[in-house]
Order: sequence, then C-alpha cells, then structure tokens
Amino acid sequence: MTTKSAAASTRGVNAAPVSDVTATDKRKAFRQLLEGSVCVRPATAFDPLSALAAQALGYPAGILAGSIASLCVLGAPDIALLTMTELAEQARRICRASNLPLLVDGDHGYGNALNTRRTVIDLEAAGIAALTIEDTLLPAAFGAGAGAQLITLREVAGKLRAAVNARTDPALVVIGRTHAALAADRADLLARQAALESAGIDALFITGLQDPGDLDALAAGATVPLILGSAVPGLELTDLAQRKVRMCLQGHAAFYQAIKALYANLSLLRGGETAPDENPQELVKRLSGAERHTTWAKDFLR
Repeated sequence: MTTKSAAASTRGVNAAPVSDVTATDKRKAFRQLLEGSVCVRPATAFDPLSALAAQALGYPAGILAGSIASLCVLGAPDIALLTMTELAEQARRICRASNLPLLVDGDHGYGNALNTRRTVIDLEAAGIAALTIEDTLLPAAFGAGAGAQLITLREVAGKLRAAVNARTDPALVVIGRTHAALAADRADLLARQAALESAGIDALFITGLQDPGDLDALAAGATVPLILGSAVPGLELTDLAQRKVRMCLQGHAAFYQAIKALYANLSLLRGGETAPDENPQELVKRLSGAERHTTWAKDFLR
C-alpha cells in the first residue's frame, strides 16, 4: 500500500464513529503506517480525552507509555509498580472512547514468557492496535543498583515468541523493544536486533539511540520496520524514513504541560496567586514522590 493510501485509510478510521470502527480496523491502520514510506509521530494518549484530542487533530496513532500510565493510574514514578491489569484497564478506556490506533508499552510482559502471553491476551482484549515487549530486567532486582539491565537474548526471544503465539487477531502488531543502545555496544545491539526479529515480531523499537551510525547499521540489516523512542541528533523525519524508521516518538511533553497547567490553575483558584514557573517534569517528579521512591529503593533493594 502506498503512503498516500495508508494515510487516507488512517484518516478514515479516525473520522468514523467509534461504534463503526473495530479493533481490527485500528490494527490494520497501524500496520499500514509501518508498511508506508514515511516516518510519523504518535501522540501521547494517557486517557480517553487526550486520545480524542489527538484523534481530532489528525494524529495517525497514539501511544500509552508505561511511565505515563504509572503517573496517571498510581501517581507514582516509572519503577514497575503498575500492574498489567491496571495498564490493560487504562488502555481499554482509551480504546473504547476513540478510534486512535493505540500503541501500548507492555514493559517486560510483567514477568516471564508465560506472563507475557497473559499480557498480550489482556491487552488484545482491551482493543489496542500494537504493543511492545522489552529486554529490560524489571522490576529492579535486589542489589542491581542504578541503570538498566538487559535480560539474555534467549529469554527475550522466548518472550516475543510467546507474545506472537498469544495473539488471536493476526492484525495485532507485536513489537520487540530493546534498550541495548543505552546499556550495551553496537555489536550487542545488532545481535539483539537479529534475535528479536527471528522471534517473528512485526517491528523493532529502539530506546535511547543517539548515534546515527548505530541507526545505519540497524537499517542495513533490518527485516522489519523500525520505531525510535526519541529523535536522533542531526536527522530529520525524512532522514529517518530513508533508514526504515516508520515511527519516532516525540516525548510526552503534552502530558507534562497538562499537569503544569492544571497545577497553575488550581493554585490560582486556591489562593488567588500565580504558581511559580516550574519545569513540568520536575513538578511531576515532586508530586509523584520520586525522591521518596528513590530513598525506598536504597533502603530496601540493597
């Protein structure tokens, strides 16, 4: 399918009444984005209204990030406290309200390969279009210290084979996600690419990639479309598209700015004073008790 027809199909899904659009329709629209020749940016969708706003603005897809879901559901930072059922229920609310094809951060599958199967089953039932399963050791192990730790190639490949096996709708998009660009060297990154792709995934999601050379190496051997968790210095969307990247996240500024605006308005209504200007991410860290959780980790995980 051409890029133009894929975009038109996505617009058709977004414009139709919610009752007329099935989960499979949304999944096919997401697949058409991956099969196109351009790189698109998904919208941060953290609740039904934010998804409807993105849909109204013509975004081709949305993403429910694990970090944002944890903040919305628990008011807690992204340290693997959110349960799979809590994530699935939030995804269900979003999918029920809007036609936006939703990509959901499935984290580590919430356990081993069998837990991953359960995660796919529940998220598929929630109506999502796509999900990621990553190769990070979560939650943080006792004595592990700071920084991301990667599970073995054999384990992540097993999780992804289980994820592919668990879906009942073949249109559901299963995406392997790797943190190797952050936690390993290029050789390991390419080895993980090969292992994840061999598991039968539909796309590869790379977190934290900053070296254009790494992206060139990935693109040269890619057998599936690529998704980036952030921009790559010096490369525009057209440059990314030429390197098989079909989706590039743009952070979650919309969520943080929404909380900042809420806080400022509540402050004004509470005391008639304008709240001091504060970095929205720092504000969210303060409200969610990030320092308190860090202290607990130091006290109880070592």
